Amino acid sequence: MIEVRELVKNYGSKRVLDHISFDVNKGEILGLLGANGAGKTTTMNIMTGNLSSTGGTVRLNGHEILEEPLQAKKELGYLPENPPLYPDMTVKEYLKFAYRLKKCRLPYKEHIEDVCKAAYITDVYDRVIKNLSKGYRQRIGIAQALIGEPKILILDEPTSGLDPVQMLEIRNLITRLGKKHTVIFSSHILPEVQAVCDRVLVIQKGRILADDTPKHLEETLSGKKLKVCIAGPEREVEQALREVPGVLKVSRILCQDKRSCSFELQVEDETDVRWKIAAKIKQSPWLLTEITGVHLSLEDIFLKLTGKKEGRKQ
Repeated sequence: MIEVRELVKNYGSKRVLDHISFDVNKGEILGLLGANGAGKTTTMNIMTGNLSSTGGTVRLNGHEILEEPLQAKKELGYLPENPPLYPDMTVKEYLKFAYRLKKCRLPYKEHIEDVCKAAYITDVYDRVIKNLSKGYRQRIGIAQALIGEPKILILDEPTSGLDPVQMLEIRNLITRLGKKHTVIFSSHILPEVQAVCDRVLVIQKGRILADDTPKHLEETLSGKKLKVCIAGPEREVEQALREVPGVLKVSRILCQDKRSCSFELQVEDETDVRWKIAAKIKQSPWLLTEITGVHLSLEDIFLKLTGKKEGRKQ
């Protein structure tokens, strides 16, 4: 549905995008994840034809954005980071304006009703936009992107500036839209991407660092870690765990009291040490209460990929 090949963007001597390539399949929700200034908005502006590239190509449902701009843009609905709203218009007036601007040929009344239902703005249809909350304004922006029944939706920071309840509403809306559209949305909010997208592109300094599902990223980058809970004297238990073959590092997580502690173990990639740990504890007077795998959150993965550390400014 979407093909991006060797996309490059320079501003003078500064390279903002550095040979970015990726595909997006029909019905997929792709999250562009990166810190502010990583190149997400630049990528989207080129994909939507609002910015020319220095090199590379973008095809939307087979139409190259520069060679066939009208055909390509008919496949596309776009929500910029700041929705292009006219605050003194009513929602009804604004959607009518967007309908005419896009030269939409679908039956007006039925189509606008469908768009309002899809974006959950039917109850504010006759209200003036400037009197509505930011959450409603974001949904109105998404509604205008839906006019013309585009196959592709590109949403730039769709939850920017929203409160937690509004963010959840927009996330749920994006999930529902993904059932009928191919969706790309950008965000620097990690839980948002993890909750909504089928696939993640991690971008930093104009380059793609990772392209995978959140689950697979978690599995491949987490490394081999175990959480072990043992009822026993913490120093003796910690020393015993360090002596287990295949255990590379032991870190104390939490000691509830002097006789029960949790530890995180870094182990060799190809080694299953669980049975060795169980055998070691069985030979002692201690009690093994838990042994489970440890997985990184998407935030941990992002920090690992970008080389950033919590509490350190970049």
